Amino acid sequence: MILLWLLLIPGVGGALAWAVGGRGPEWPRRVAVGALAIDLLLAAALIGPAAAGRSQWIARLDLPWIPQLGISFELDLDGLSLVLILLTIALGIVSVVISRTEITDRVGFFHANLLWTVTGVIGVFLALDLFLFFFFWELMLVPMYFVIALWGHENRFYASIKFFIFTQGSGLLMLVAILGLVFIHWHQSGQLTFDYFALLGTKMSQTTALLLMLGFFIAFAVKLPVFPFHTWLPDAHTEAPTAGSVLLAGVLLKTGAYGLLRFVVPLFPGAAHMFAPVAMALAVVGILYGALLAFAQNDMKRLVAYSSISHMGFVLLGVFAWNTLALDGVVMQMLAHGVSTGALFILVGALQERIHTRNMRLMGGLWGVLPRLSGFAMIFAIASLGLPGLGNFIGEFLILLGSYQASVVFTVIAGRSRGVTSRGDGGVAPRDHRARRLSATGLRPSGAKHRMATP
Repeated sequence: MILLWLLLIPGVGGALAWAVGGRGPEWPRRVAVGALAIDLLLAAALIGPAAAGRSQWIARLDLPWIPQLGISFELDLDGLSLVLILLTIALGIVSVVISRTEITDRVGFFHANLLWTVTGVIGVFLALDLFLFFFFWELMLVPMYFVIALWGHENRFYASIKFFIFTQGSGLLMLVAILGLVFIHWHQSGQLTFDYFALLGTKMSQTTALLLMLGFFIAFAVKLPVFPFHTWLPDAHTEAPTAGSVLLAGVLLKTGAYGLLRFVVPLFPGAAHMFAPVAMALAVVGILYGALLAFAQNDMKRLVAYSSISHMGFVLLGVFAWNTLALDGVVMQMLAHGVSTGALFILVGALQERIHTRNMRLMGGLWGVLPRLSGFAMIFAIASLGLPGLGNFIGEFLILLGSYQASVVFTVIAGRSRGVTSRGDGGVAPRDHRARRLSATGLRPSGAKHRMATP
């Protein structure tokens, strides 16, 4: 029942946070932190059974839901699900903490949507009934839409609607593919079921398998995101509040990678093998395209957003290389990207709150004014760039080692992107331009009497 509690606690906590919002802004925050802390303890309690390694599945729950249609409330947890759930809950707690000063309006409803987003994501990582998986897949989109639309920046309505249309439209394709797979299995076996394990190995023609696989692939490619389905991401990241950006980059993007690992390749191994060269080509294009566009940005949020497209391209490359080294690298890249990119969005949000701009052309000389923030930013920036010894480097290096066994050409091209994302000026302005740029942001050089301009 611990799997059910992992869903119920943030779900009920969201409703409670909304209900106590009228008592003051601190009450919803306490409820949200408390609910996520309890969830984190429950998830951490499963690390022991996972480390024991007695079986692939650490915990399972199967309850009847709609038996007439073969739909059950089936939750299954393995090592992959566990590490992603731990990442989700940890980033959820961080999102609550960092939104303390940014979110001052409708605080209860904000934390309700944040907790419901976490609930939907946890459900995605646990559900192995395909209908239940689709239910949670759609559930996590609605509260994130409200987070962007209600608490975002200037163009938040455009960004939220674009995010919703992309993800909802691709989700409907996945629903069609799920129904097609279920009906084919029903026709062959006479059993109507959405059970993941029953649908594994369903026999079908090569063309049918490819079409159904594409229905799943497009839904997950939009969420990852994969070029050319990526255009919603920079706008959503730029306009979302800091907590929304952290959840988008650190958690929601990982649901696309998880879907590729859990559903696309296992359910359609032959079609996935046939489609692998196309997928790896899209991955390489995304790696280079995201890196080049990140290099061209002056808005710090858009820079981090485009770098995520490049990093997730490595994930796609590793999934369709489909060997042990590449898959180990994929999991490491997912975790490292969630931490490093989430931290970068937090730092960008903190900087915007202080100087009221994200334009890097106005930020020269920040190290002398904000040395601690600049130091942390440098650490996570070089981690995102793949400094040897840090998590991103380990993930990308394993992916490249694995993809080298599948395609030397794609590996060489992907490896060329590592030097593209570093900016020539390093974000530091020449000395003779620092005073002008600092004055534009409201900051003073470190030798000045006051570091921050008077409001």
